[in-house]
Amino acid sequence: MSHFQFQTVANIISGLGSIQELSNILKQKNYKKALIVTDAGMVQHDLHLPLLDILKQDQLDYEIYSDVQADPPEHIVLAAVEFAKKNQVDIVIGFGGGSSMDVAKVIAVLADPNQSQTIQEIYGVNNAKGPRLPLILIPTTAGTGSEVTPISIVTTGETTKTGIVSPVLYADVAILDASFTTGLPAHITAATGIDAMVHAIEAYTSKIKKNVYADMLAKQALKLLNKNLKLVLADGSNLEARQNMLFGSMLAGQAFANAPVGAVHALAYPLGGHFHLSHGHSNALVLLEVLKFNASEAKSHYAELMQWLNPYSKGSTDGLCDLFIDHIQSHLDESGLTLKLRDLNIQEHQLEILANDAMLQTRLLQNNPRTVHHADALKIYQAIY
Repeated sequence: MSHFQFQTVANIISGLGSIQELSNILKQKNYKKALIVTDAGMVQHDLHLPLLDILKQDQLDYEIYSDVQADPPEHIVLAAVEFAKKNQVDIVIGFGGGSSMDVAKVIAVLADPNQSQTIQEIYGVNNAKGPRLPLILIPTTAGTGSEVTPISIVTTGETTKTGIVSPVLYADVAILDASFTTGLPAHITAATGIDAMVHAIEAYTSKIKKNVYADMLAKQALKLLNKNLKLVLADGSNLEARQNMLFGSMLAGQAFANAPVGAVHALAYPLGGHFHLSHGHSNALVLLEVLKFNASEAKSHYAELMQWLNPYSKGSTDGLCDLFIDHIQSHLDESGLTLKLRDLNIQEHQLEILANDAMLQTRLLQNNPRTVHHADALKIYQAIY
């Protein structure tokens, strides 16, 4: 067994109604003021009210920062940090999708009164240092796994995203309560579910840091997601399936936090940056063609995943690999997502720009099982045009 390191969130609470455990967590320390980091939609639809009820019950003062946007731009992140500093909060609660949790992570680091680093100094890998404020993350989508990753993605230009990756960003507590996911529209459920599947698949085929612990989590995540995505798309009120999706997403997040993702994410980021497509939708767009591209180097892994999902599947490694790709195709077909770039008002001449930007994602591309050149990226975009 090869040498590896595995890190994750120390305290994970999972189950329907588990939000009630928040009260016990808060009582462990004498906090004076909490900051809830979320987006306007969560507040508009009163999805945060159960959270407020607990804070009021515990007589804990709080502020709400609800200006988080999808693919949060740097100026929003900095505004949130200043809001936290101004209000002298001493605990941060990220409540929402990946963007809200990513912003909460950065706030926890930069708003700590003893922190001297700037946002420019923490971009990249292992640049963010302590101290940070206590951090609790509560996901409301089953997709990003951000509640258990040490990663925050910030939009740093009109079309570019930059990652902050550091163990300091691991939350103190993650609470998985699918009660908060039942109101998701089908297209968001589909996109986030595919996103979580991508995390599991790319962790399992990660080139540099693939390890037996992450493999175990990725396989279990994929099994849960594979079974339950169809169930929640057929019936969004199925709480058991929703909880299974949320737990599967978390397992996939733990996996790729330790065995990082590759070309699917590298090619998805430019789509989000240029055309403001959701992260999950962007991943869904490029997923199948990246699987086909990687097959020459990752076919044994894909074959293993196929047999894990269906122990009765038979055939050669090549045959099982093909079956796995076909199986993922069926999930994409059933997702209801638009899967051609031309149908999203993207012009053919823009594909070159996308390929150029994808090649800048070296942090991700180094993990891919097969080396991706510019011509390869362009062919993948052309195939989905």
